[in-house]
Amino acid sequence: MKKLTTIATTILLLSMATTANAENISHLRQLLSTKSCQQCDLAGAGLVTNDLAGAKLERANLVGANLSGANLAGADLRGANLAGASLNGANLTGADLRGANLNGTDLRSAYLTNANVQGIDVRAAYLEGAVGIPMTLGTADDFYKWGYAAWQKNDFAGAVTNYDRAIGLNPQLTGAYIARSMARFRLQDDEGAIQDAMVAERLYFAKSDRQGTQVAQALIAKIKLASKPSDTNVNPGNGNMVDLITGLSSMLLKFF
Repeated sequence: MKKLTTIATTILLLSMATTANAENISHLRQLLSTKSCQQCDLAGAGLVTNDLAGAKLERANLVGANLSGANLAGADLRGANLAGASLNGANLTGADLRGANLNGTDLRSAYLTNANVQGIDVRAAYLEGAVGIPMTLGTADDFYKWGYAAWQKNDFAGAVTNYDRAIGLNPQLTGAYIARSMARFRLQDDEGAIQDAMVAERLYFAKSDRQGTQVAQALIAKIKLASKPSDTNVNPGNGNMVDLITGLSSMLLKFF
């Protein structure tokens, strides 16, 4: 809730700052009619769900612009100023974002597959729920956090994808194995869930982390019990397993 408030405040302040100097109407018309507007002034522009696939927006001023749900697949956004802009749910597949300013940019649930993100800084951007985040954009810690955000939304497949990347970047990030085990269990991948929990157990044991070892062992036991066909009382949607998963979910950040 705190982060959502921060996002809203950032966008509001930037919107207020650009009210007196709204987007250049002729530039906006040029963009919509030709999809080409390099170095244009589009600050605060309302472009929600617009089809801007392949648009040429190199070094455009898009501060505080609303591009939520817009189709920007393959767009040229090199050097564009997207500070405080909303690209929530936007399609940026294959877009060129090299050198773009993403300070305070809302990229939640955006599609970033194959986007060129060379030389950009996303530390102040909001990427929770984004799809296809390039490996170069985040650390193992970042992908763990994004996986946790997906878990909280019951997007277990998205959580697994992010935990895969976290582990790929740091195979010793023990909490990510516990987290991925839980997500895989919710996806009914019992074998994968057990394997992850066993890896976590070994890593915790090697670190002499007694609590972590015990948690991993308890998770292994519960998953094995739940995977027995004859047991109808313990399953992903019932009984003690849900209690365990619910309890563990609140500890994911602690493990991290």
